[in-house]
Amino acid sequence: MDELDLALVNAMQMRPRVSWTDLADPLGVDAATLSRRWTRLSSTGQAWVTCYPGAAALTIGAMALVEVDCHPGAVAETAEVLARDPHALTVDIMTGRRDLLLTVAARNLAALGAYVTQRIGLIPGVTATRTLPVAGIAKEGSRWEVDSLNVEQRNALHRLPGGRRRRQAFSEVDRRITLALAEDGRMAHAELSQRTGMPVSSLRRRITAMLTTEQIVLRAEVAHAEAGWPVQVHLWLDVSAATLDTVVGTLARLPEIRMCVLTAGPANLVVSAWLHRLPDLPRFEAQLARLPDVRVLDRSVCLRQVKRLGRMLDEQGRSVEQIPIDLWMDPVPGSAAQAP
Repeated sequence: MDELDLALVNAMQMRPRVSWTDLADPLGVDAATLSRRWTRLSSTGQAWVTCYPGAAALTIGAMALVEVDCHPGAVAETAEVLARDPHALTVDIMTGRRDLLLTVAARNLAALGAYVTQRIGLIPGVTATRTLPVAGIAKEGSRWEVDSLNVEQRNALHRLPGGRRRRQAFSEVDRRITLALAEDGRMAHAELSQRTGMPVSSLRRRITAMLTTEQIVLRAEVAHAEAGWPVQVHLWLDVSAATLDTVVGTLARLPEIRMCVLTAGPANLVVSAWLHRLPDLPRFEAQLARLPDVRVLDRSVCLRQVKRLGRMLDEQGRSVEQIPIDLWMDPVPGSAAQAP
């Protein structure tokens, strides 16, 4: 990926559905060239825009990190099986105390529990699971950027129109919109209208409303290795309650951190970071150690990310297939978790 590719990805991270015409002036490249570039990046799986339910669409306790232990020799196969599930958002093959680390979500706590105990726990290759419920999200991947734009370009994108909207109840049509945008976050309104049966004018208003009220999140992603961030690490932290807010605020601003979540477990904070090289890990960990009352309980390197936010990835982190994230599906067919 060259500098224009990275600048285009950065622009998509800031404004995922910006028109090529509006983007031409900030990037200094004509709209047709930008469109061709993005078509190449997305068709090769190097970059893509996806969509998923935001925090406002989920009840408290409906997301968790699940550590999975597997039979020797069954790690890769188990990861592939779990990656096909609509409730497994992300599937990582890890070093250290766990073979797999999953980010999972469901429409409520009962459905989440059913998925962990009646689906993950019963897969033949699984020997044990440990669940860390997510109590809060300080930072997630939609707020991480490759940081390839200069100040003037960023300011120009910030000036593009947007606004607040009043939150409405999440409907079946909203679910269809979310699933369509998960397939292609830049899908044209005309095609969205055909897929959802909603008029284009109504679609424009509804998408804007869902984005500004955080019922859905649009996220531009990139193949991490080709973008210069080949190393992915997770750290489990113990932070005192007295300094937790200060620490969380500082961590959320660190450019390496992709995810920072509060959990209800032995580690009350889990962070995920992308690094340029594995030798950068001690320096990164030293930054954390300088924060008040922070103790690193464990660390783990991702050997391979099998799935990221509904996308199956190859070994370079390129998107090769989309698996719909549909949190409203029954996590275990015929189970009691099928309540709305």
